[in-house]
Amino acid sequence: MRLINGIVPVLLLALLTACSGNKSGQASEEVPADSALNDSLRNDSLQALIDDYPVPKAADELFDDFFYNFVVNRKLQLERTRFPLPVERNGKTKMVSKADWKVEHFFMRQGYYTLLFDNEKHMEIVKDTSVNHAIVEKIHFDTRNIEQYIFYRKRGAWMLTKLRQIPFSQDVNATFLTFYHQFVSDKTFQGKSLAESVKFVGPDPDDDFSMMEGIITPDTWEAFAPELPKKMIYNIIYGQPKREGDSKIFVMRGIANGLELEMTFKRMSGNWKLIKLTT
Repeated sequence: MRLINGIVPVLLLALLTACSGNKSGQASEEVPADSALNDSLRNDSLQALIDDYPVPKAADELFDDFFYNFVVNRKLQLERTRFPLPVERNGKTKMVSKADWKVEHFFMRQGYYTLLFDNEKHMEIVKDTSVNHAIVEKIHFDTRNIEQYIFYRKRGAWMLTKLRQIPFSQDVNATFLTFYHQFVSDKTFQGKSLAESVKFVGPDPDDDFSMMEGIITPDTWEAFAPELPKKMIYNIIYGQPKREGDSKIFVMRGIANGLELEMTFKRMSGNWKLIKLTT
């Protein structure tokens, strides 16, 4: 996800941090009413500044560029949502009006996002300006349901046209999502889901401009195992969904903190195995 034409990351992060509240798990102290009011006014001012920031026309060329603006800019989100918006859940459709729509910030407040690709070549689709259809997925592992935000680009402008909820079984990545949840939740299963040797690619600690390669074996995995989201992940399907293949690349990227992680999995004899870790 790229920053667009100079939207200041510090300004955005200040807003998102302020809005996210206390997430440390500690009991929060009582905040004086005048302090809370000042914080609210400051947050409103920051949001208003972002909402008034001009969105370049070029942002509609790539879905990532458009979606970044859609997420942070309330005004644009309302303008680029086709109301009344059809919301399909449990076989029923409800029409949501503009007045009832709650602005969705998606993954911005958690500071990172995740993606699933079939292979390295497939990752290039994010740069394909001919893509006119995209689905943003919020994948909930506790309920095994997926919220799909469906976007189309018509007359050169991306629009949110539908929100739909489906079970895992109906998703193009169904078997991998089931595997992923067990992989991140069960350390014993995780160890059994490693290939005999896992290729590792990461920054060279002795040279900031070089990468180093090596091999991770099951007995050394614990030292390399990354912290992965367990309750919910996001995914973006660019273009029309395709049949699930026998390889998958799980990508986790920070929005403004330099986080970059790729995990490559391959289905072997019906079982998904981790074959490469890139940090």
